[in-house]
Amino acid sequence: QVQLVESGGGLVQPGGSLRLSCAASGSIFSIDDMGWYRQAPGKQRELVASISSGRTNYADSVKGRFTISRDNVQNTVYLQMNSLKPEDTAIYYCKLRAPPYSYWGQGTQVTVSS
Repeated sequence: QVQLVESGGGLVQPGGSLRLSCAASGSIFSIDDMGWYRQAPGKQRELVASISSGRTNYADSVKGRFTISRDNVQNTVYLQMNSLKPEDTAIYYCKLRAPPYSYWGQGTQVTVSS
């Protein structure tokens, strides 16, 4: 059984920063990639950023503002979010892909508001 535990969400003013963490535990044999998704009210869940073998991928809306990184020893993925905007408000979910399985965290709320 694999568990993903996210932390680091909260309320921040526009222009501020937050750092999300997602720690994976359990029987993990081979991780293909880890990533962050988000879902705003009334919208579909969307990819924010992913990392695989050191290669990163970002949604256009967060390029230059967000940075994804991964600690392979600790099986932890991070999302550094800078210059936050109100439109970044959403529940952020961590995802781990270890084919043929995919695992999701419980989500952490990020609210950007003055």
